[in-house]
Amino acid sequence: MGISDNQQQTGKKSMALRAAWIIPNVLCYFLLIYMGVFVGKNAEHLEEINRLAIWLFMLVVMFMVSAFGTFRIVYWIKKGKL
Repeated sequence: MGISDNQQQTGKKSMALRAAWIIPNVLCYFLLIYMGVFVGKNAEHLEEINRLAIWLFMLVVMFMVSAFGTFRIVYWIKKGKL
């Protein structure tokens, strides 16, 4: 019984750790989508005030952060760390 209790405890801990990494990653994707919609709707006005390039740069960086986070989480799950 001691071994199965320990494995069960480790499994719960692992699931909580996975959720702690996956939930912020999903929120990053939602933020990326929201920013994309904002830039798409306001591109003309952002270009008038010379801010379109900054917003597009932020979109690219946000995509890179989200994608890197996803690849890191998948890698950790495959390696058994998560």
